[in-house]
Amino acid sequence: MTTPATVRAPQLSLSPDRAVSLVVLIGIGVGALAVIGLWWQDTQFIYGMGDWLTNAGRLTGLLAGYAVVVLLGLMARVPLLEHRVGTDRLARWHAMGGRYTVCLAVAHTLLIIWGYAVTAHTDVVSQTGTLLTSYPDVLMATVALGLLIGVGITSARAARRRLSYETWHFIHLYTYLAIALAFSHQFANGADFFFDVRARVLWSVMYIAVGAALIWYRLIVPIAGGYRRRLEVLDIRREKRDIVSIYVTGQHVDELRAEAGQFFRWRFLTRDLWWAANPYSLSAVPGSNMLRITVKVAGRHSAALLRLRPGTAVLAEGPYGSFTAMRRRRRNVLLIGAGVGITPMRALFESLPGDPGDITLVYRATAVEDFVLRREIDEIAAARGSRVHYVAGSRRAGRADPLSAERLRQLIPNLAHHDVFICGPEPLAASLRAGLRRVGVPAGNIHYESFAF
Repeated sequence: MTTPATVRAPQLSLSPDRAVSLVVLIGIGVGALAVIGLWWQDTQFIYGMGDWLTNAGRLTGLLAGYAVVVLLGLMARVPLLEHRVGTDRLARWHAMGGRYTVCLAVAHTLLIIWGYAVTAHTDVVSQTGTLLTSYPDVLMATVALGLLIGVGITSARAARRRLSYETWHFIHLYTYLAIALAFSHQFANGADFFFDVRARVLWSVMYIAVGAALIWYRLIVPIAGGYRRRLEVLDIRREKRDIVSIYVTGQHVDELRAEAGQFFRWRFLTRDLWWAANPYSLSAVPGSNMLRITVKVAGRHSAALLRLRPGTAVLAEGPYGSFTAMRRRRRNVLLIGAGVGITPMRALFESLPGDPGDITLVYRATAVEDFVLRREIDEIAAARGSRVHYVAGSRRAGRADPLSAERLRQLIPNLAHHDVFICGPEPLAASLRAGLRRVGVPAGNIHYESFAF
């Protein structure tokens, strides 16, 4: 095992990934302002309560139509966004934006019904019936709204905890059907598009561009890459009773330019697994013709991986994520891996440039017997002159947290001047981030990867 050459990490005031994130957010905001401008230029006057309600409905409808395009764009897996902004951050933006989108769509529906009812001097129940039976495509839009609400409910944190990744992902696909049903409604009933051909064209181009990106990056690129690389399972090794490492080999693997800390969406082409593409991080530095993941059994999909056989064909979509050495800002680095979150940390522990003593790994598990890849980690530490701390213990009520920020400050001298990389269950990671800020680690030096889907 070789020690990487010494490289001094640059001190940057604004890292490239944060700069790209800022540009993306500004772009989304500018687009929202343009949508408001579209409503404004087509609004001649507002007179009376009915007009106020109807125009509020128009505006929320336009913003909801724009928001769904933004949501799809965030999840289109565009390489620049995936590598610079990071899949983790994009997913958080998508989840937050999804809540706003559902609220906008519901508000649009209620405001339009109420506004039309006031204008027509009727009640909202009668007006709802009139809209459903007399206005083109309103029924389809109503179905679309129901689908969006259903997806929103299943995406709530309390519901997600009770769903497997595969079930949640399948339900989420109904978003595409909802958007397709609602699109024609926007042109058929949207006052902003009746006589404005330019607005219709620009709105259509926006939807078509995002749709093309989805098809290209989520369908064509993975299939073409799979055909070229011919990936297959080389070996399967049990690390623990419920943890397995899978070695994948193929052609032109080096062209993927995968980095330690990144992940792929893996599709194993067996009868039971071909339909699901699940995200798993690389657990070793990628080689010229070899990739490795280490998976803990946590559901039917991961349990089926225990039954894989060498020679099984694999489609690997990626690499994704910006949880890499690119985020580094300091010479000294602390890596914290908890549970199966050790997998990307093990790869970073081997590959991050540094002199002896620059890189420290803290590995947290519930019990001593839960530590996986320990022999590899110890070998890396010995070869590099790096330090590793194994911390065992649970966070049960009434017990001191074995991995509190105060405990880390005792283990790691000069902690506030370290870059800290965190990967583990979200509650623990959130607690660590807050604790590290409390003991003086700048927010810009705390980097983390979330397991939440």
